[in-house]
Amino acid sequence: MHLDKFDLAILKVLQDDARASLNDIGTAVGLSATPCWNRIKRMEREGVIRGYTADISPEALGFMDTVIVHVTLESHSDATLYEFGRALAEIPEVLEAFLVSGDYDYIIRIAVRDTRDYERLLRERLYRIPGIRHSKSGFVLRSLKQSRLPLSAVTPAA
Repeated sequence: MHLDKFDLAILKVLQDDARASLNDIGTAVGLSATPCWNRIKRMEREGVIRGYTADISPEALGFMDTVIVHVTLESHSDATLYEFGRALAEIPEVLEAFLVSGDYDYIIRIAVRDTRDYERLLRERLYRIPGIRHSKSGFVLRSLKQSRLPLSAVTPAA
């Protein structure tokens, strides 16, 4: 899909505040509400906008720690990769999971309440997934950067 400068401006407004009104979006990008609405609907239909979410504080809900887990599997068959991915999808504490190249097969980001909660998750959920050969965990001490997509780096279509 080709995104012009108005599409990118709309995305920036929505990325900053998904609850912005059509009038606010129009004012910010220099269009009236109807063209903004049409562009937003088109970007939703074409999968550019995948949804709208609230940015919830993990700490406010008791998730005080984030753990990064590197996992190596015994096998790389399609069935093993599929089953591992399916099992991860069923663990609510798993926030993100990436199949990667390099020394490990997966990098997983997990939200936990504390070290005991992580130990419980390992015993009850992660280590019960068949096919894990090796894992390595590290607790995040401090988040140095969390950002949104770099929309300013996208070149608008003519």
